[in-house]
Amino acid sequence: MRTDERAAGFLALGLAKAHDAIGDRRPVVVVTTSGTAVANLHPAVLEAHHAGLPLILLTADRPHELRGTGANQTTTQAGIFGTSTRLAADVPAPTGRPGEAADLRNLLSRAVAAATGARSADPGPVHLDLAFREPLVPLGSAWPEPSADGLTWVPPRVVGDVAAVDVAEAGAVADVAAAARPAGTARRATDLPTVVVAGDGAGPAARELAEANGWPLLAEPSSGALGSPHAVPAHRLLLTHAELGGAVRRAVVLGRPTLTRPVQHLLGRADVEVVVIAPSGRDWPDAMRRAAEAHTAVPARMRAGADPHAGPPSWLAAWQAAGKAALTAIDEVLDAPTPPSRSGTRVSGPALARDVARATHADDVLVIGSSNPVRDLDLVAAWDEPRTVLANRGLAGIDGFVSTALGVALALPRRRVRALLGDLTFLHDAGGLLRGPFEPAVDLQIVVANDDGGSIFSTLEHGAPEHADVFERVFATPHGADLSALCAAYGVRHTRVTDVEGLAPALAAPGTGVSVVEVRVDRVGRRALMARLGAAADDAIRRSLT
Repeated sequence: MRTDERAAGFLALGLAKAHDAIGDRRPVVVVTTSGTAVANLHPAVLEAHHAGLPLILLTADRPHELRGTGANQTTTQAGIFGTSTRLAADVPAPTGRPGEAADLRNLLSRAVAAATGARSADPGPVHLDLAFREPLVPLGSAWPEPSADGLTWVPPRVVGDVAAVDVAEAGAVADVAAAARPAGTARRATDLPTVVVAGDGAGPAARELAEANGWPLLAEPSSGALGSPHAVPAHRLLLTHAELGGAVRRAVVLGRPTLTRPVQHLLGRADVEVVVIAPSGRDWPDAMRRAAEAHTAVPARMRAGADPHAGPPSWLAAWQAAGKAALTAIDEVLDAPTPPSRSGTRVSGPALARDVARATHADDVLVIGSSNPVRDLDLVAAWDEPRTVLANRGLAGIDGFVSTALGVALALPRRRVRALLGDLTFLHDAGGLLRGPFEPAVDLQIVVANDDGGSIFSTLEHGAPEHADVFERVFATPHGADLSALCAAYGVRHTRVTDVEGLAPALAAPGTGVSVVEVRVDRVGRRALMARLGAAADDAIRRSLT
C-alpha cells in the first residue's frame, strides 16, 4: 500500500525490473482509484513502455452514465496512456448478465498475455479501466468467484535465444538485406575491426559474443555484460583516438545504448557498419538511423568465432591495454590530494562512484540513478565478473527512482541492494520513503551524491563561461534542502559523509532497514575535474599505443 500513486507505479516498476533481472518475467499489478490517481501513473507507464516491463494497471472509474456529466473525480481515463500500453480496455460496470464473469476472466487472460509479451514478444504495460457503481464495497462473497471458466492459457512465444542462429540469415530476407546495404558495408574477405556495444539490458549474450569472436566490449553499467576480460573500462575516452575508435568499421549492438555521445557518434558514422541484435520488442535500437542489419538473434557468421572479420590479432589487445592505462590515469587523478572546494567538500562524483563500485560484490544489486551517477559509474567501474546493475534507462528520467529502488529491494530480499543517485533525483521522489506501519520492511541503502543541484549541466554546453549569468538558477537549480531533517521526518536513518576517508566505512555496514548515506559532492569544480580526467586518460592512452 502506498499513499502516492506515482510512487506506487515506480514501486511496481522496481518489482518488475528485479523479477526480469533474475529471469522471472511476471506482471506486477497496480490498483488505483479514479481521477488524478490514474494520471499519476503515467511516468511509470512511460518508463515501463520503453523498458519493456510488464505492468497491469487496474484503475477504478465512474460508470459510463456519469462520464461527461461533471460528476466528482470523473475524467476521461480510457486510453489516457495513449500508445504506451500493449493493451487498453474500457471495462463497463458489471450488470449481472449471463457469462459476464467468464468474459472478465477471458479479458484477464488477454491482459496477462499482452503484458508479458507471450504472443508478441513485446512485453509492456496493460491498462484495464474498470467502471464501478455504488455501493463501492464488496457485498457478500468475492465476485467473480474463482473459476477456470473463461480463462485461456497462453504459452509464451518461443523467441530465438539471442545467442542462437537468426533464421533470417538464410533465404530471401537475407538477400534483400544484403542488397540494401550501403556501398562499403558489404561483408569483405579482409579484416573488419569490430566492437560490441552493450547498452542497457543487453544481458550476458553481449559478453559471450565479444568473447567468442575476440572483440572489444563497450558495455554500459546496466547492460548486464560489464565484467569480462573483453570489457574495456572508460571506453568512451578511447573512442576519440584514431587508432581505436577511429579504426572501428563495424559495431554490433545489443541492448539500448543511451549514455554517451562518443558511442552515439560511433554508431552514426558512415564508415561503420552497424548490426543490431534485438530479440524482442516491436522496434530495434538505432537512434542514429544507420543500422545496416537488425536481427532477432546473433547471425550464424558471428557465432562461436565463426566470423572471419574479427579484426587483426592485436585489435583486442590494443583496446585492453588502452582501457587499463586510462583507468590507471583516472585513479591517479582521483587519488591526488585536493584542497576542499568552496562548498567545503573533498569528495567528487567519480570518486564516489568508484567507491560504490568497489563496494558492490558479486551477489549485490546496484540500482543506479540517471544523470551523473550512471555516467560516473560508466567511467570508473571495472569488475572481474558481471554485477547486477539496474537503472531506469527506458526514458532515463529521475522520476520515481527511490520507489524503483525500494521495489527492487522488496523483490530481492536475500540480496544486499544499494542505490546511488543524485540529490535532485532523491528529492524528486522523497515521498517514496513513506511506508505505512502495516507494510513489509525492506533493506536498502540509498547513497545520495549531494552537490546541491544538477552538476551534469556544468560538463555540457550549458556550463560554458559565457552562460555563467543564468547557469546557477536555470541549470544548476540549487535547493539548499536539509536531507537529514527530511530523513528524520520519514523515520529513515541518515549518515553524512564529507570526505573520501569516510566513504568506505559508511558503505561497508548498511545495516537493516532503509538508510540514507548523504555524500557531500563538489559541484563547482566538476567541469575542471572532468577536463583533468580526460587529459590524463588521453595521455595514458596515447602512450599505450606507442
